[in-house]
Amino acid sequence: MPDANLPAAVVTLDLDPFDMDALRDPLRVDETIREAGEIVRMDAHGIWMTGRYDVVESVFRDYETFESSAGTGITNTKRAENWRKPSVILENDPPSHTKYRRIMTSVLSQRVVRRLTEGFQERADALVDRVLATSEFNAAKDLAEAFPLQVLPDAVGFSPEGREHLLPYSNLNFQAMGPRNELYRRASEAAQEAATFVNWQMRREALAPGGLGHTIYGFVDEGEISEEDAGMLVRTFLSAGIDTTIFGIQFALLGLIEHPAQWARLREDPTLARKAFEEGLRWNAPSPYIGRTTARETTIGGVRIGAGEKVVMALAAANRDPRRWQDPDTYDLARDPSGHMAFGTGIHGCVGQMMARMEATCLLTALARRVDTIELVGEPVRFFSNWLRGFDDLPVRVTLR
Repeated sequence: MPDANLPAAVVTLDLDPFDMDALRDPLRVDETIREAGEIVRMDAHGIWMTGRYDVVESVFRDYETFESSAGTGITNTKRAENWRKPSVILENDPPSHTKYRRIMTSVLSQRVVRRLTEGFQERADALVDRVLATSEFNAAKDLAEAFPLQVLPDAVGFSPEGREHLLPYSNLNFQAMGPRNELYRRASEAAQEAATFVNWQMRREALAPGGLGHTIYGFVDEGEISEEDAGMLVRTFLSAGIDTTIFGIQFALLGLIEHPAQWARLREDPTLARKAFEEGLRWNAPSPYIGRTTARETTIGGVRIGAGEKVVMALAAANRDPRRWQDPDTYDLARDPSGHMAFGTGIHGCVGQMMARMEATCLLTALARRVDTIELVGEPVRFFSNWLRGFDDLPVRVTLR
């Protein structure tokens, strides 16, 4: 019988979750990480990973042991320079983080989201009407990408000019969370002009009056934050607020397409649109990983981990953990998906999650009101990323109600 006082043996996986074979088969990677143990060592990158739901939740909650200020990717940004300045909210810890979190929570409050909802729904209806002028289209681009890329920048007050730089900039942000591989190098080349645009767009004078960006700068006028801080908070919309919503909508659409009975339920009751999005996030988290760094020595699953070590939570794996979810591989609108980890939890839970939910709900509602059937007419084409999952092409055919 093992001695309970002895440390658990370290499980080491000969697996690189960022190589192309792994990216082509993400569910296999998720299962391998999750089922290998509560915590596993990934020698390819010198990091720890966990895909167990309970462990992921506990790491999120213990922000004093698992800090964000050393970066949320695989690089310890306190030891190695990152490609951009750290976010004052995403890569920050209390007590400094608390002020910025409060400001962004105010800017993106339920009241603000409710005020925006009617206009977003009208624009979702209009977009769906335009797209449905043809019975076959690319749902990944024409719906899931087009809608957030239109409404969120408008709500923030971004300039209409230069928006072609938004996705390349955001793509680089997420590719940089992983290793400096070919995906990162391509993203870096594609975003060469994007950083200049973003630095310009973050400024107060570049933002349209009345938008969420100017609301942030109002806290400068009240003396709570500096002009530079406000710009960094505006940057958060560019670096974290678009891609994840786009890919989250894509997976909700794919779940509904691959499970026709679930589409039928949504079609008959469009008020299920919010749940359709949430279950899509649980079924396939668009941002499958998030990293923390140990601020002190700790133990996970009996394994001792020293200070300054990277612990990467496999959120997509945790969202299919059979210890937490019944029949986890099935997309099911009868399920209560609350508690999924796609938005994180605790003090660093996604501050823009209410906005993302509202955007997705508006678009899926518009689609359910107009479409009778929806099916794939070709193989989905994956978008390859170190830190995101989604599609370049979801070729679909619809019939109208």
